[in-house]
Amino acid sequence: MSMNNEKVWTAGLVVIGDEILSGRTADKNIAQIASWLQVQGIRLAEVRVVADDMDAIAGAVNALRTAYDYLFTTGGIGPTHDDITVDAIAAALGVDVVIHPQARAMLEDYYKDKPGGLNDARLRMARVPDGADLIPNAMSGAPGIRHGNIFLMAGVPAITAQMLHGLTGQLEGGAPLMVETVGCWTAESEVAEILREVEKAHEGCQIGSYPFFREGRTGANFVIRSTSRDVLESAVDTLCEALAETGRDFTPGGI
Repeated sequence: MSMNNEKVWTAGLVVIGDEILSGRTADKNIAQIASWLQVQGIRLAEVRVVADDMDAIAGAVNALRTAYDYLFTTGGIGPTHDDITVDAIAAALGVDVVIHPQARAMLEDYYKDKPGGLNDARLRMARVPDGADLIPNAMSGAPGIRHGNIFLMAGVPAITAQMLHGLTGQLEGGAPLMVETVGCWTAESEVAEILREVEKAHEGCQIGSYPFFREGRTGANFVIRSTSRDVLESAVDTLCEALAETGRDFTPGGI
């Protein structure tokens, strides 16, 4: 990312899904994406929530992608018939929908040992608007999609978090992002309050928690991000002190 002290970088967000509008599902992605963008030096300027409808999605996408530097969408990129975001955005851009070879390879690898393998429904998650690139997703194998300044992400917040992690530091924004990692052999649920308090005490700082299971043990890497070196160093020191006070060993740089 490059620094530009005059330009205010902005983003729009289209939240897609009948389940959000009906109240069956409470949206968590708006806050998650807004917080992530802020740390990238980008301001979330507008959010629209639309139904699983081709015209509604295309209309919102065309309005916001030209109004702001970046546009994010969440929802509707899964394996079912009502996951139409890719089709709607391709229509909005005037391009075809194609199977991305790298996405297909990722899905083949992810589903190779799972019942049913890569069937036609799952292969839908390899469909992209022609000309798109992929956003990595370590959780479910199905990647997010980038087409120019548009980013298509999952509706499931935990999967969206993984996609945002893959994009961290990749967007041009208001200030360069600095990142440090601290690893710890602990379940993230046991230190969730510590992470929350450290993040709350350091304005402009974001802490991501990425659990893993290795060698029969549960652990997590905590990724601390900020555009301020002083804030970053203070957050890292505070987190390490808090982990030590609870009797937990930690590893600077991650595990």
